[in-house]
Amino acid sequence: MYIIFDTETTGLPKNFNAPYTDTDNWPRCIQLAWQLHDENGVLVEAKDYIIQPNGFDIPFDAERIHGISTELANKIGVPLEGVLEEFNEALSKAKFVVGQNVGFDLNIMGCEFVRYAKSTPMHDMPVLDTCTEKTAELCQIPGGRGGKFKLPNLTELHQELFDTPFSEAHNATADVEATTRCFFELVRRRLFTTEELQVEESYYEQFQSFNPGVIQPAGLKHLNLKEESQKLKSTQSTEPEISKTELKEGLAKLEDISFAHLHNHSQFSVLQSTSDIKGLIKKAAEYNMPAVALTDTGNMMAAFHFEKFVSAHNKEVRAAREKALEEGKEFTQKEIVPIIGCEFHVCEDHTDKSVKDNGYLMVLLAKNKNGYHNLAKMSSIAFTDGKYYVPRIDKGVIEKYKEDIIVLSGNMYGEIASKILNIGEKQAEEAVLWWKEQFGEDFYLEIMRHGQEDENRVNETLLKFSKAHDIKLVATNNTFYLDKKDAEIHDILLCIKDGEMVDTPKGRGDR
Repeated sequence: MYIIFDTETTGLPKNFNAPYTDTDNWPRCIQLAWQLHDENGVLVEAKDYIIQPNGFDIPFDAERIHGISTELANKIGVPLEGVLEEFNEALSKAKFVVGQNVGFDLNIMGCEFVRYAKSTPMHDMPVLDTCTEKTAELCQIPGGRGGKFKLPNLTELHQELFDTPFSEAHNATADVEATTRCFFELVRRRLFTTEELQVEESYYEQFQSFNPGVIQPAGLKHLNLKEESQKLKSTQSTEPEISKTELKEGLAKLEDISFAHLHNHSQFSVLQSTSDIKGLIKKAAEYNMPAVALTDTGNMMAAFHFEKFVSAHNKEVRAAREKALEEGKEFTQKEIVPIIGCEFHVCEDHTDKSVKDNGYLMVLLAKNKNGYHNLAKMSSIAFTDGKYYVPRIDKGVIEKYKEDIIVLSGNMYGEIASKILNIGEKQAEEAVLWWKEQFGEDFYLEIMRHGQEDENRVNETLLKFSKAHDIKLVATNNTFYLDKKDAEIHDILLCIKDGEMVDTPKGRGDR
């Protein structure tokens, strides 16, 4: 018998090569589906379970893929422990474990068995995968490593075998049905060898007599999880809408409040920003900002240029002010306070170069000269000891050189926002508490608003953290361009590759 199974999870592991016993590395299972089939492909059993999130929540990015929200899982889900027992029983009836790129799912379920201290026969069973070099040769999709064909995903394999797309990807029960159909079609076409199937040559004749034509879908019904989650959210929404009057009153209160950009990049954020230092200062002066920060990604190479040009600007402002006073004219132009900072890649261990870990992007600002020296030391360490793909530091380095430093929580790739989106609110809150413990009142939660759904979700949670832990908020914009037209031109250039349009690498508030 064959057991074909698939999972949906809370996200992806940090290290795909970590053993399944590393419970901190592997995400949680939130949907498990399987089908049992006999040797001729006849369906014996089909099961599908949404898992109750016990002690964790389902992050936004995972929900966006498969549609299972924390609210939906709590409402219709079942406890995982009972599902593991039933899955084990199904495994005991099968000879082979089958799946599409099934190594990931084996690790996910293996880790869940470890968490519940349960044994399983799963790891001792032979595995048949529908995502192999053999199916890559069948589909012949360019772009694989070393000049080979790309390994096909389930949709691509389904299209090749049945000349029809598979549209319900990322619903475990639908994925299992499609994988099952693909697997038995591959068996029918003899793309698995007798050695792999552990059968005699006569098995193919027997299988084809039961399946003389192209394998058909089982015809199972699949719940549209995204629609169900959306329905649940619409019925549970209690957030009061802000009236136009309240919005107008709020904007009126802000009219006389000065604003300074504290998260800005220059051309020294190589291949990311088009802003030049003089242009950045000129733009800040245009809006009469009292201060402006420079927070290039991973380096402080522009710090001297930045301070020099701000000093030159302030000298001009003082001269213009004196002249205005002599002539009895009103003068409102402000001098600009230069704030030197850096957007650091903060990883787990900056000395570990065995695994690619670009870490989280956190913004550190110097409060004074001593703070600047500490930033410079961290930047030097990032390049001399920590550079692996990108210059990196870790929290140990930050603890050592944290004096006279202000920390902003960063953009959507900051530790807290990333954990909200990809891991869970509980882990994000733990990160909030660590940063607050280290920096106290010098730690700020960074709010950005670009009308993006992921930002809106993050901002809701950051506001909650702010109230719960008495942490101040700061509004930023994470600027990479001085004008909208610069952003549009840069995006077009990034989009064009080999004469084709591709997705831009930036996003999540990077403007």
